[in-house]
Amino acid sequence: MKDTYAYYKTAFAGLPMPFAFVDLDRLDRNIAAIAQAAGHKKVRIASKSIRCPEIMRRILASSPVYQGIMCYTADEAAMLIREGFDDLLLGYPQWQPDRIAELVRSVGEGRSITFMVDCAEHVQHLERIAAEQGIVVPLCLDVDMSADYPGLHFGVWRSPLASWEQVRPVAELIIASPWLKLDGIMGYEAQIAGLGDQVPGKPLKNSVIRWLKKRSIAEVAKRRREVVEGLEAIGASEELRFVNAGGTGSMDSSRLEACVTEITAGSGFYSPGLFDAYSGFRYEPAAGYAVEIVRRPRPDIVTCMGGGYTASGAVGIEKQAQVYLPEGLELLPLEGAGEVQTPLRVKRGLSLSLGDPVFFRHAKAGELCERFLQLVAVSNGQVVGEYVTYRGMGACFV
Repeated sequence: MKDTYAYYKTAFAGLPMPFAFVDLDRLDRNIAAIAQAAGHKKVRIASKSIRCPEIMRRILASSPVYQGIMCYTADEAAMLIREGFDDLLLGYPQWQPDRIAELVRSVGEGRSITFMVDCAEHVQHLERIAAEQGIVVPLCLDVDMSADYPGLHFGVWRSPLASWEQVRPVAELIIASPWLKLDGIMGYEAQIAGLGDQVPGKPLKNSVIRWLKKRSIAEVAKRRREVVEGLEAIGASEELRFVNAGGTGSMDSSRLEACVTEITAGSGFYSPGLFDAYSGFRYEPAAGYAVEIVRRPRPDIVTCMGGGYTASGAVGIEKQAQVYLPEGLELLPLEGAGEVQTPLRVKRGLSLSLGDPVFFRHAKAGELCERFLQLVAVSNGQVVGEYVTYRGMGACFV
């Protein structure tokens, strides 16, 4: 697109700012690209990276490659059931008995809901609730995929199950229970899927990360294969409905693992700012937000109302929102993107007026939807709809 700023400015003309938007044409191209990148694996949608039911429906309807949703809390799963979604995998362990019981009743009504566990306590807790309800409950074992090197934990702190020896007693608890069934295995290789290796201005760090990723890919595949083979050896693998690997950023490696049946993907559909720092793939920026220029403190600076939507995680400059359009604007290092105002330096030759929009990209994907009630949908240069976000539905889960 020759002048994306002019395209969006014209398409969104007259809309009160701030607003969040989704470019359906770019989204559809990302959907097709991710389906192709999955190879012969199914793709499960990570709802935390979307947080908009209409977008998830669009993805699921696009191709049979897309199958199921990985959600993140029991309350969210209950809402998605009410919205008509099925084949839900809770990506994180749940503990609150009443909320678990509600989902267990949905299982009894024929809905496909799988609970995540990574220890005996999780299993025993779910077994008690399942027995009380008289309903057999599907479970998924979360296997840790991080790597430990001298002085470095390369990955995230999730499951305590890092080997078949640690997985086996928990798996045997599930197999022995008349109220539980082992439905799947999940391993999220966050150090591969969630870590950029092409960060501007950090060539040495990028080189080290790429080396660590390459080494970790082999270790992850070995660990996952050993767990599946261990389950086969104790006669438990026949129960498995899926083996989940995960992340948009690790599709090119996890799709090569023979034991993997599905890959979770989420952020790649919107392609947020952090994805610019990956060397292995490139998707199109499909979501963002607009704020309005309301001041001009001096000729080379404009100030926007609002805009300071910072991403979660360890604090760093990469978690700031990125100025997207028009080109030729940059954040001021001493102010950044602010809660109620965001000043921007204007490069020579760029002419902007009060009331003009400035378009930003959030550093992460779904977190954008926590700040807006809806996504304004644009296609072929026209606004074609408004898609309600979780927030717009009155929902706040974490």
